[in-house]
Amino acid sequence: MTKIKVQPPKAKKVPKELIKHGDVRIDDYFWLNQREDQDVLDYLNAENDYYNQMTAHTKAFESKLFKEMKSRIKEDDESVPYKYNGYWYIVKYEKGKDYPIYSRKNGTLDGEEELLFDCNEMAKGHDYFRLVGLSISLDNTKVSFGVDTVGRRQYTIQIKNLLDNTIFPDTIENTTGSASWANDNQTLFYTKKDEETLRSHTIYRHVLGTKSSKDVIVFHEADDTFGVTVYKSKSRKYLIIACYSTLTNEYHILDANTPNEDFKLFQKRIRGLEYSISHYKDHFYIVTNKDGATNFKLMKAPEYKTNIEAWEDLIPHREHVLLEDIDIFKDYLVLSERTNGLNQIRIKKWDESIDYYLPFDNETYTAYTSTNVEFDTEILRFTYNALTSPSSIIDFNMATKTKTILKEQEVLGGKFDKSNYKSERLWATANDGEKIPISLVYRKDVKLGKSTPLLQYAYGAYGHTIDPYFSSVRLSLLDRGFVYAISHVRGGEYLGRKWYEEGKLLNKTNTFSDFIACSKYLIENKYTSSKHLYALGGSAGGLLIGAVVNMAPKLYNGVIAAVPFVDVLTTMLDDTIPLTTGEYDEWGNPNDKDFYNYIKSYSPYDNVSEQNYPHILVTTGLHDSQVQYWEPAKWVAKLRDKKIDKNLLLLKTNMKAGHGGASGRFEALKEDAEEYAFLLDLENIND
Repeated sequence: MTKIKVQPPKAKKVPKELIKHGDVRIDDYFWLNQREDQDVLDYLNAENDYYNQMTAHTKAFESKLFKEMKSRIKEDDESVPYKYNGYWYIVKYEKGKDYPIYSRKNGTLDGEEELLFDCNEMAKGHDYFRLVGLSISLDNTKVSFGVDTVGRRQYTIQIKNLLDNTIFPDTIENTTGSASWANDNQTLFYTKKDEETLRSHTIYRHVLGTKSSKDVIVFHEADDTFGVTVYKSKSRKYLIIACYSTLTNEYHILDANTPNEDFKLFQKRIRGLEYSISHYKDHFYIVTNKDGATNFKLMKAPEYKTNIEAWEDLIPHREHVLLEDIDIFKDYLVLSERTNGLNQIRIKKWDESIDYYLPFDNETYTAYTSTNVEFDTEILRFTYNALTSPSSIIDFNMATKTKTILKEQEVLGGKFDKSNYKSERLWATANDGEKIPISLVYRKDVKLGKSTPLLQYAYGAYGHTIDPYFSSVRLSLLDRGFVYAISHVRGGEYLGRKWYEEGKLLNKTNTFSDFIACSKYLIENKYTSSKHLYALGGSAGGLLIGAVVNMAPKLYNGVIAAVPFVDVLTTMLDDTIPLTTGEYDEWGNPNDKDFYNYIKSYSPYDNVSEQNYPHILVTTGLHDSQVQYWEPAKWVAKLRDKKIDKNLLLLKTNMKAGHGGASGRFEALKEDAEEYAFLLDLENIND
């Protein structure tokens, strides 16, 4: 690694006194939360300049990595078509272009292709572009869509006339981007956001050809810990409003043939009652945690009587099986389950003549149902991949039990052979005796030992499970001798709902200690050593990285914290910041003194101390709506002031993007190449 003597930026200190529950915190960098302030922009640009100077010697290598990653991707790629309401829908990419092209064919795949959207044309003149929420009217003549050209996830909805390819004058701003058509093909339901907090809070009804200012509010969510959305049931009979928080759900339903009538309450919210609904014939099918069903169970209720007293058990709760989701077909019910961390797909016939599981034989893999929008079919589409196996899209005939592999992800470049790689599942022991799973992949010809570089990744929040998935980008690390490990820490649902409950609220520090336990296990079992161990996490996973480097900095040679949620306490005390109030059930409400003290005990920004830290790369986006840019900026400023080592501390701010980084598929690869170059440079690997 080449070292350059360049002085890092030094953020000015403007002490701000923050008082809560009689506790006084002094925040020297609170001023950085003024997005439009020139001093703030100057500081972020100074950090970017410093980053560029300190990584100047890796730029050629970054370019090589980018080209290498790009060369593995089939540039002129096309999705497997799926059928919906008589049309086959296709998404494709053309060589040298960043954005997708959406099209369809009527009736048969041999038919004439009809262009819906060319996002490459739509993105011209924009630094950022994202198209979401395509919704086709029942008569197939109109499509609504949402566009974001900033990266803040505030979408403008428009409607395209598919008969003459013109755009209707209707324009609806500050939405989630998605919308649902009533069956009259004229009425559209959509969700608006709060301008400041970005909470999705109000459902509107829009009639084609009218001004959005005339739109009617059909539902408003007054509780600021809830968000709302609207969608149509797979049966196409109902429009459904979903109200959601971390712990509680509520639904409202409306016959899609009568859009001007009022939505009917399905079952009023009860704190702690989680449920989701699917419609089939004259019943609703309900995945729920009712009656203490920690891992969820399946119930049903008649469509004319949906209150909780009418719910009946269909598949009972099982202690060691997590029911994640269901897919409903005319003759079949498909259950997505998880047992001992592994995905299971169970197929049942409604007449109970069939009940079996799809067979999977890998030690660690990912399998999930895919696009199944058709109702009257015996074909189940699912996706399968593993750490060593590229993703396959498979059509499975549920009657004959035969499968057709429609597409396996192509890894171009001529160098990839999955037989050259090995995956394992290991089990570390946490402080409280729990066994923490680790999914591991590496090249078979890599000699494991103290000098082996290893990148450890985790997320660990919201019950979101990071499954062991294949990545062609990751090959650029594996082929240079790195081991890649996913730590399935508490806070996700890898080992069931209990796994999530034990990594949130007043159990949150389990997430961090689990990760550290995995690091120690990998070192003790000679997969690597602290001189060659690296850690990576983003967003809530960036919080994990921030907490871990405060708690156990000596375990790691370097870490990457992407868009990290590191100023937890201050953010959770500010209910004007986007998404804050909806997060109380995940992190706790610090207006309660017990939660205040607990969050303060681990919040990375509040616990920066005078000690040695590993090499650190931090990334953020100026327009990030999920984790505001100032959190990583303040964290880096405080680390610069406190840390006593000479290791790298770099902050890179994308001044044109938000939480997800760059919007183009190849622009995003450039960010991957930058992160990999940082890691490889620390290992003195530059080719």
